[in-house]
Amino acid sequence: MQKNTPNAPLVLVGAGHAHLVTLRQWATKGFSAPAGSLLINPDPHAWYSGMMPGLIAGRFQPEQCRIPLASLCAASGLELVCAAVSSITADNSALELADGQRIAFDTLSLNSGAKAPVLFEHDQSLALIGAKPFPHFIRQWQQWLTTPPRQLAIVGAGAAGFELAMALRISLPGTQIDLFSSGTLLASHPPRLARLASNRLRKAQITLHEHSPIDRITSGQLYVKQQPVLQPQAVILATGTAAPDWQQHSGLNCDTEGFIRIDSHLRSLDHDNIFASGDCASLPQTPHSGVYAVRQGSVLADNLIAHLQGSPLGSFQPQSKALALLSCADGRALLSYGPLASEGKLAGRFKDWLDLRFMQQQRLT
Repeated sequence: MQKNTPNAPLVLVGAGHAHLVTLRQWATKGFSAPAGSLLINPDPHAWYSGMMPGLIAGRFQPEQCRIPLASLCAASGLELVCAAVSSITADNSALELADGQRIAFDTLSLNSGAKAPVLFEHDQSLALIGAKPFPHFIRQWQQWLTTPPRQLAIVGAGAAGFELAMALRISLPGTQIDLFSSGTLLASHPPRLARLASNRLRKAQITLHEHSPIDRITSGQLYVKQQPVLQPQAVILATGTAAPDWQQHSGLNCDTEGFIRIDSHLRSLDHDNIFASGDCASLPQTPHSGVYAVRQGSVLADNLIAHLQGSPLGSFQPQSKALALLSCADGRALLSYGPLASEGKLAGRFKDWLDLRFMQQQRLT
């Protein structure tokens, strides 16, 4: 791209699940975005979070877990710009890249994901590695394969923390792994699923610390309730989702945590030309989960076309409950739907089938 970029009629920021589905759906329909439209993403690939535990455990290769964006963009008439967005000025319909380049837009769609929040004080004596964004974590994991750490602490015992702990146990068999939760393991999941997960952690010799919020990190020590408890080589943050810092200063209508408030059309409440989906957005009864982001993608694909053509927009209706499949990294998985929960190789094969089918559906053949 040239430094002096003209106004872009349509800009997509981020290659999360919703935008990946959008691009594939446009390619299938033969829709071509207006000339000069852009997809801005730091990485030339879209990574699929559902397969990350399998990648870390050695069950999948990187090529199976990511989609090259160049071909999808070309099929939809978009130019791929590999860069990070540093700010957005919603009222002026403009954004700025990390290198200082400014881009004006007519229509903007944000599917830029989220980061792992740091919920404690720290003196930078230990490396803090977020479970997101995935390309950054994968690079750190590859370094650990060469020089395995003696001990790792994972902060956050939700689905991501559990899956990472199980995958790293297989990938780094000589590393002591401790999993910390401010509350209980898998607190937002059915109690039976949490019990099954606890058994899996125990069998894998992963130490679970429940009701153990990290207060601070000082001189390489983790403190829980003002007491030093661990001195690991690094800390992995699987602490949920936090909005990118620039969102709160964008002029967009955001909730108290900085996520962009959207309506059922996946459109910003205060800016008709800006859409948002996935982890960066806030919609009632819609958890930050890949399951919901994938479903948003189909609605977003149609709504962006409708918006460009001046047609009525469709609505996204989140399902009341969703199937949860948590990888145990060894070919097994935990499964829950509503209050029901089970585990085993059959659930693992089902998860693999769903993940591989989804990735195949997104690829251009």
